[in-house]
Amino acid sequence: MTNVSMSTQLPVSAKQVWELIGGFNALAKWHPLVEKSEIKEDDDGKTTIRCLTLVGGGSIVERLETLYEDARLYSYSILEAPLPVAGYQSTIRVSDAEGGGCTVEWSSDFEAAGADPGEAVAAVEGVYKAGLDNLRKMFGG
Repeated sequence: MTNVSMSTQLPVSAKQVWELIGGFNALAKWHPLVEKSEIKEDDDGKTTIRCLTLVGGGSIVERLETLYEDARLYSYSILEAPLPVAGYQSTIRVSDAEGGGCTVEWSSDFEAAGADPGEAVAAVEGVYKAGLDNLRKMFGG
């Protein structure tokens, strides 16, 4: 299993950041690679599925695994994606930072699929970096 974890510090409250990024359908509001996000319930009516349309074409289908509003975190898995990964499980967490501001952490575990592990890690890191860099542009930091 391969792990990727990236984080960034922002000079605003965790509550303020979570209000933007905490909804499972919010990715298009803050991630520059995501053009559109749509939520649908799976056939069982209990599973939340997110369908992302990527800038420049392509799509990703993800399933919400857990959502803890009080802890400001959610976990999800990828069902379909152009990324070279399999068994992808990820968590986004926003926490208060010592001395003020907050920390946004994005982490995942997965297996490389169709590429060597280094290429898979680079692809995931590129997605995380683009999102975290954009949050720094939006909130400062």
